[in-house]
Amino acid sequence: MASVPATLNLYGVLSESKRIVNAHSRHFLALSVLFLLPLAFSLIVYPTLEDALISTSRQKPTQTLLRSSNSYDLDFQTLILPLIYTIFVYIFSLFAVGSVSNSIHHGFYGRPVKLASAVKSLAYSFIPLVVTSIASGIAILLVCVCFGVFVMIVIQGIQFLGFEIDYNSSYSYGFFIIISVFITLLLINLSVNWSLAPVIVVIESKWGFEPLRRSAYLIKGMKLVSLSLMLMFNLIIGFFIWGGSSSSSSIAFDDGWDCAQFILHTVLSSTFVTMFMLNSLVSTAVLYMYCKALHGELAWEIAEEFSTEYVCLPFDDAKVPHVVYVSEP
Repeated sequence: MASVPATLNLYGVLSESKRIVNAHSRHFLALSVLFLLPLAFSLIVYPTLEDALISTSRQKPTQTLLRSSNSYDLDFQTLILPLIYTIFVYIFSLFAVGSVSNSIHHGFYGRPVKLASAVKSLAYSFIPLVVTSIASGIAILLVCVCFGVFVMIVIQGIQFLGFEIDYNSSYSYGFFIIISVFITLLLINLSVNWSLAPVIVVIESKWGFEPLRRSAYLIKGMKLVSLSLMLMFNLIIGFFIWGGSSSSSSIAFDDGWDCAQFILHTVLSSTFVTMFMLNSLVSTAVLYMYCKALHGELAWEIAEEFSTEYVCLPFDDAKVPHVVYVSEP
C-alpha cells in the first residue's frame, strides 16, 4: 500500500503547482503565450472593442442583417461579433486545458515534457473535451428544468388548495430568493463535483458523461480544496479582468498618452490574468493527482510505470525530492 502524504490540502496543491511551474518554466511559458495570453487579452479588450463598435454604429445608419416578422433589426455588432468571440474563448480554453493537463501528466511520470507533443495531443483530446462540455451543459440544463418544473408544481399545488399568491408580497420575494440561493448552491456543488472532468478527459481518455461520474467519485474528500481553488482563482482572475477592462473603457484616446496608457493597462492586466489562469489549470491537474493518491490509485500506477520500490516524483530539480513508498500488502 502507499503512504498518503500529509499535504493533501489546499497548501499542498498550491505548493506542488508552484514547484511544477518552476521546474518547467519555459515549457509552461510557451503554452501560456500560445493559448492563455490570447484568451486573457481578449477577455480584457473585448468590452472596450464592443463599446467602440456600438458607438460607431450609432453614428452611422444601421445595416440590417435580419428582419423578423416583428420588424426587429439585428445589428452585426450585437449578433456576429459576440458569437465569434464566444467561439474563440471556448476553443482557446479547451486548448489550454488539454495542453496543460497533458504536460502535467507526462512530467509527473518522468516522461519528456515537450511543447510539440503537448500541442499534438490536442488532436486527440479536443473533440472529447467538446463532447464532455456539451454533456455537462445538457446535465445542468436538465437539472435546471427539473427544478423549475418542481417549483411550478409547488406553486400550482398551493393555488389548487385555494390559496392566493401575491407575487408582489414580501413572502413571494423571500420564497424566490430562497429558490435562487438553493439553485446557486446546487450549481456550485455540481461545478465542484465535475471540476476534475477536463483533466480526466485528457489523461484517462474518457468522454461524455463518464468523466463527470469519475470526477464526482475522485473529488470525494477533497471538495473543500476544490471549492477553495475555484473561488480563489475565479475571484482573482475576475478582479483583474474587471480592473483591466474598466480602466481601458475609461480612457478617452485623445492623444498619444491615452494610447500608451491603454497599452500599459492591457499588457499588465493580460499578464496577471495569464499567470493566474495557468496556475489554476496546473492546480486542477495536481488536485487530480492528489485525489487519486487519496483513493489509493496513484501509488499502484507509479509502481506499474517504474516497477521500482522507491520512486522519486519529478518536478524536484535541485530540491528535496518527494518519495512515495510502495510495498506489497
